[in-house]
Amino acid sequence: MTKTIIFDLGKVLIPFEIRRGYAALQRHCGCPAEEVPRRIAATDLVSRFEMGQLSGQQFFEEISALLDLEVSYSLFCEIWSSIFLPETLIPEGLLESLRANYRLLLLSNTNAIHFAMVREHYPLLRHFHDYVLSYQVGVLKPAPEIYQAALACAGCLPRECFYTDDIAEYVEAARRQGLDAVQFYSLAQLKEELGKRGVGWQGAK
Repeated sequence: MTKTIIFDLGKVLIPFEIRRGYAALQRHCGCPAEEVPRRIAATDLVSRFEMGQLSGQQFFEEISALLDLEVSYSLFCEIWSSIFLPETLIPEGLLESLRANYRLLLLSNTNAIHFAMVREHYPLLRHFHDYVLSYQVGVLKPAPEIYQAALACAGCLPRECFYTDDIAEYVEAARRQGLDAVQFYSLAQLKEELGKRGVGWQGAK
């Protein structure tokens, strides 16, 4: 019996396109857009930031030095968060209805800048009972510790937790911890998976 439903954030709840951020950064630095990801990928800055080892200000300073950026911190935050698209992949009404009967958790590899932005601009996040975030936990998926943190937050048995993520590797890692996990492809597929488990919501047939 499902008691807790756990969602990934990016490309499950909210779509994003990394290239939008790279293109926006290119306008403020001394290298072409295609060079931006190469320079960033050659470092461990993003993983350190998403594990909470760097503050937003520290990350900004290191990225600015790496890319010769000349922008304010506030503008950088806007640029860094420009990857997110306005229309969500899952409607707010579904989350609101699920919340009435199930514990809802968000489990995400993310960082302080991105999460502050999505909380401000995507009201559907208010329906979650709690968030398990890599930069707060200190580890990234697919490390076992982040799933264990989610289970502790769920307060029920692993098999009573339904989890969906767009990345197959992360789904498999969740299954190794005993969670009932499926890869996310679409809203219709998610509803089908929930229905198979007897999970109901307003409007479900």
